[in-house]
Parts: sequence; structure tokens; C-alpha cells
Amino acid sequence: MLRRRTGVEVELLAPRGSSRRHLAEELARRCGGSVRAVFHADSETSATAGVERFWHLTPGFEVLGADGALRCRLVDDTTITADLDPSAAPRPGWYRVLTDDARLLRLVAAHTDPAEGIGSVLEPVARLFGTRVAAVGAVFRVDDGAGASVAMAAPLPGERERPCEVITPPLERDHLAALEALLAPAREAGFTVPAEAAVHLHLDAVPFRDVEAFRGVLRLFGPWREGLRALLGTNPACRRLGPPPAALVALGERRWDGWGELHAAAAATAPSKFCDVNLTHVLGTRPGPPTLEVRVLPGCADGRAIVARAALVEALLERFCSGDPLPAVPGDAAAAADALRTLAGPVPAHG
Repeated sequence: MLRRRTGVEVELLAPRGSSRRHLAEELARRCGGSVRAVFHADSETSATAGVERFWHLTPGFEVLGADGALRCRLVDDTTITADLDPSAAPRPGWYRVLTDDARLLRLVAAHTDPAEGIGSVLEPVARLFGTRVAAVGAVFRVDDGAGASVAMAAPLPGERERPCEVITPPLERDHLAALEALLAPAREAGFTVPAEAAVHLHLDAVPFRDVEAFRGVLRLFGPWREGLRALLGTNPACRRLGPPPAALVALGERRWDGWGELHAAAAATAPSKFCDVNLTHVLGTRPGPPTLEVRVLPGCADGRAIVARAALVEALLERFCSGDPLPAVPGDAAAAADALRTLAGPVPAHG
């Protein structure tokens, strides 16, 4: 069984004609709960000259139990594209809010209601700037008093209602039962695993804010990286993965007087979220919940297989973070994977 408090993210794809909203409604029906519309913030590269990235809000849904507690969030994932029809027309009611500044996006998110329609969602933002919402075809736009663009709401084309990242709250016990309560209905409704899919694990950051523990994480995802990916079956089509920066991995082989010294040196390497392991929330270099995020599990819609891999990761982290001596890394990925399985020791198939 899993022993650590763990949040799980599972990337799925709704069948054509369905959406993540439909799954949210079915999950709420089964638990006697309700659905709450939310916005999910993300970014994408821009094709507009002079604008590096666009930041956007897309429709997401929280499923609340009969007691009002959060069961899961269902949101878009921009890395999922291969199984979508980019020429598909927008479906009624599906739109996104865009801006070219992350600070403006946070302002817009704080003053808009995700349950509003495309024509009215930006009205509170227009009032903030003392302007009006302007309609340009199917797009609704807000400018500031000098005519500079603040944000726009545009229909969401290309079947973007179909990607469905299922995000659980931190699970403290009965991980398999909690996951299957979400994934079994998804499978029954025809949701599948998309080509680029991954499963992410979020573990509490506090135990890793320690010299030996952090050193162990760097070794597992640094020198042992190829073996770990082979052992877990990491999806080669999954995007936004990669090794931790070499400068960061090298810190694991130095001596440190304490966590404060190692923390400062590690934060100075400017680690990215988009690595096999996301350490930014352990180090506090990005806002967000304090977790260590393991991003290399392959896409999967079966709770039993997800928990089995999570248990393997948990066992390896405990072994590597213990400070006990480790063997030399074997020369090829398959041999390294076998060595890691031995280092993990007996791991239950489910929990």
C-alpha cells in the first residue's frame, strides 16, 4: 500500500461528442454531489510578432461530494493534441480567455465567473478599466483606456473540450479505491488514454527539504534517469519532460553544512517545472502547493496499475533518500531498470 500522502494527475481523452463536463456531471451524480465551474490557467507559444506567449483560462470543473469536499478537478492539458481534430468547429458554450501577460491573467481570473457565457464573462474586467466589452465577430475584447488590449474571450476550437486531466486532492489512504471511483466511470463513458499522456504524482515537499533526501532525489532522477524511465515505461511521446539541469544534479555530489546552504545553491540553478521531476515547489521558486512532482509515469486509465507504479516510486525514493550507499549505475537502461527494481525491494501490486 502507498504510505505517503499523494495527489495524482491522470490525463484522459473524452470520446467525440463528449467532454470533461460530461464526466464531471457523471461523477457528481454517482456520489450525490455537485459540479462547480472553474477556470484553468495555462500558457501557449504565440505566433503573433512581438508576443512570446499567450496566457489563457479554459473551462474546468470541480466535482464536490455530498459533503461539499473536493473529489477532483477536470481540466484541459495543452500537450494533448495528436488525437484531436484541429479543424473542428467550436462547440457552443466552450471558450477561452486570453491575454499576453501572466499578471493580467491573474487579475482577470480574480474578477470573472467561469459559469458566465462568452459574451458576459469579461464585463467585470471592463468595469475595472472603465471601458466596455467590444465584440469583433465571435470574439469579445476588453481594452484599457488607452486602447491597449487587456484580454479577449474567443470560442475554443479544435475539440479542446475533449482533453480531461483528472486531478485528485492529496490522498491520505485507500489510494486505489479513490482513483477507481474516478477512473472506472471514465472508462465506462469511453474515455481513453491520449497519445501524449502521462500520470503525475504529487508528494508532500517537506520530507525532501533535507540534505540527504534532496541528494537522493537528484541521484534517482539524474544518474539513474534512463533506468527509472525504462522501469516505469515512460511514454516517449509525452511532452514537457527532461532531465534536471546538470548543474542541479551536480549539487547532489557535494558536501553541505545544512539544508539552507543546499537550498540556496539549488534554487540558483533555476530549475524548470517541465522536467522528469518538478522540484520548483520543493525549493519555493514557483508559486503553488508545496509538493515534489514526479512526472514520468506513463499515461494510464487503470487505478491498479497507477498505484503499483506509484508504490515503486515511493519505495525508490525511500531507498535513495535514506543516505545509505548506492551501487554504481549500470551502463545500459535495461540493466539499470533491473537494478532499481532490486533496490526498491518487495513492492505490493496495489494499495
